[in-house]
Amino acid sequence: MNIAITGGYVVPVDGEPVEGGTVLIQDGKIVAVGADVDIPDGVEVVDADGAWVLPGFVEAHGHIGVHEEAEGWAGQDTNEMTDPVGARMRALDAINPADLGFGDALSGGVTTAVIKPGSGNPIGGQTVAVKCWGRTVDEMLVREPVSVKSALGENPKRVYGDKGKLPSTRQGVAAVIRDELTKAQDYLAKKAEAEADGKAFDRNTTLEILGKVLSGELPWCQHAHRADDIATAIRLSEEFGYRLILNHGTEGHLIADVIADKQIPVIIGPLFTTRSKVELRNRGLRNPGILARAGVELAITTDHPVVPINFLVHQATLAVKEGLDSDVALRSITTNPARIMGLDDRVGALKPGLDGDVVIWSGDPLDVMSRALHVFVEGREVYTFDERKGEGVVADPFYRESV
Repeated sequence: MNIAITGGYVVPVDGEPVEGGTVLIQDGKIVAVGADVDIPDGVEVVDADGAWVLPGFVEAHGHIGVHEEAEGWAGQDTNEMTDPVGARMRALDAINPADLGFGDALSGGVTTAVIKPGSGNPIGGQTVAVKCWGRTVDEMLVREPVSVKSALGENPKRVYGDKGKLPSTRQGVAAVIRDELTKAQDYLAKKAEAEADGKAFDRNTTLEILGKVLSGELPWCQHAHRADDIATAIRLSEEFGYRLILNHGTEGHLIADVIADKQIPVIIGPLFTTRSKVELRNRGLRNPGILARAGVELAITTDHPVVPINFLVHQATLAVKEGLDSDVALRSITTNPARIMGLDDRVGALKPGLDGDVVIWSGDPLDVMSRALHVFVEGREVYTFDERKGEGVVADPFYRESV
């Protein structure tokens, strides 16, 4: 896919904007961004005059494809709630690329999503990053696993408490996590000993993946809303030495200085919800700004389908209205989530070497009246807003013209 998007107001995010700039994409990768870019012969030119050109947005925490819309029970594969320890579960194995949410993502300028198991289990499973367009999840794949999902608070204690099983309290949830990580420590020691002695060793898929968390290979994405649950998340991470990423962080603003001091990133949201449970009583659009001003690295999430994924940018906009710096807001849906989730070598900005995921907007995307006009994934146009019909059109991934 070789294209040159020319004449627009180019916002690389990880660099200064360029008036009348060009983004050159060859073989699906960005090769040049700037005001004076030589366009080789044979490259398709897309005129973006009067429009804004930005990288595709990155959703750092969602359930698109595993919690399908308009499918009811048949499309609900978010939580395997028969086992409180689901580290061996992979979101990758449950994603349906035909989920309507993927088309919505493109309409909102979202080209990459980190898809996670739900929060019904103390340890939910492995997360995966995919592009929001394709025939099979294998073709859409950016990286897997990206992290391991875990949950504290109301959800796991309710799920298993209702079954009359461990865990039914917050102390029980923490105990399940602690027990499994201790088993993983023992497993790694026995594995190393067996390898040193040249002996056979029975592998355990649950403990193998937890071992990657303990070794630092994978981060731990911790669902935690309440301030006390956030403190527990920090306590567990320091006990076992793994890399912690706070997910949701609804009351993170109450201990923002602690989170900032420990350099723990926060994927905050969803921000458009009602206070549907006790641990959301302090949710608010002011909270992202408080965290950012304290020095916390921030990403914003819709937690799709809790909030529709195409509203990712609108959450950022309203957070700006309530005090979040506009540059930080834009980074919170581009460079920050890419860096937090270890995807910044592929996505999140417009710069040479990254994937050609580019969105042409009618204006500033933080203006709620702006819309995504053209969306490119690895240089292929996969979404176009049809001005005449007043609706977006998603390219059929099963029909591809030769390029």
